[in-house]
Amino acid sequence: MQDGNRMEPGMTIGLDLGDKFSRFCVLDASGEVLEEGRVATTTPGLSQRFSGLAPCRVALEVGTHSPWVQRLLVGLGHEVLVANARKVRLIHDNESKDDRLDAERLARLARVDPSLLHPIDHRDAEAQETMAELRSRQALVETRAKLVNHVRGAVKSHGSRLKSCSTPSFHKQAAGQIPEGLQPALAPVLETIGELTSKIRRSDRRIEHLAAERYPQTTLLRQVAGVGALTALWYVLVIGNPRRFRSSRRLGAYLGLRPRRRQSGDGDPELRITKTGDRELRRLLVSAAQYILGPFGPDSDLRRWGLALAARGRKSAKKRAVVAVARKLAVLLHALWINAEVYEPLRNSQAAA
Repeated sequence: MQDGNRMEPGMTIGLDLGDKFSRFCVLDASGEVLEEGRVATTTPGLSQRFSGLAPCRVALEVGTHSPWVQRLLVGLGHEVLVANARKVRLIHDNESKDDRLDAERLARLARVDPSLLHPIDHRDAEAQETMAELRSRQALVETRAKLVNHVRGAVKSHGSRLKSCSTPSFHKQAAGQIPEGLQPALAPVLETIGELTSKIRRSDRRIEHLAAERYPQTTLLRQVAGVGALTALWYVLVIGNPRRFRSSRRLGAYLGLRPRRRQSGDGDPELRITKTGDRELRRLLVSAAQYILGPFGPDSDLRRWGLALAARGRKSAKKRAVVAVARKLAVLLHALWINAEVYEPLRNSQAAA
């Protein structure tokens, strides 16, 4: 790379992405460092530096900039590996964090064995835009929840208490219950909560439209009671290509719904779930499982299995049953997606009868 934009075959590049500048390290086919330097983390800067080069392998860490940088470098003809830094102890657990050294480590790992990077696949640009819509809705919901809790706490500290009501109607129900002395402080907050509720409703309508127009596979997932457009669309975007999983049963572990294990000798204690993978999708699946096991959940094999599991346990059995149903739901949704089947809620029960 020192002579203009020329590069010999067999080169490997490690690229440690920064917000303004990124460090790179170039290794030749024998593993010797040819060049180290930095480049602006912009489309013009990266294009100028890496265009016109012979196709080579580029390794970079997952992060805020990695999706668009990967698409840019792939468009320039390079093989791009996006490393899952949390699973690469050489980078994640390094006590001497240094961008230059991280770039070299990325290059050496990519040169020796790409599987050591635990590479991940980024979504395409359209899927990334749809996910931005979902996460924006999530931010609105979380903000509204914080403001609702603020209002309830302020009223409670004043010696009063607001009546229970649904969150979408909170700004209307609470308006007439605020003590007079707190009106100047809390009236603007209630107004903001009302505006957030309107924006969340508009976002829900856009998500319904996106699911129907761009992602028709969500219709297969929504056959299951408790799975709406939001859950189905989030599931489709997180999973991406469903055929990258050799078995539907792998989905429980992928989404962090599998219990940890620490078996040693005769000891095999019950531990909490791993909570790896997408946190919001896991929360949505647990919420759907709570509906399935709740008083309004329609009869199904999944509901019967979960209720039986909750009945034969002790005090925390209901919580374990909810997580178990969420794990089983993740597997079921993947099977429906792969096989494009019509969902039969009581198929197993009818077959047994």
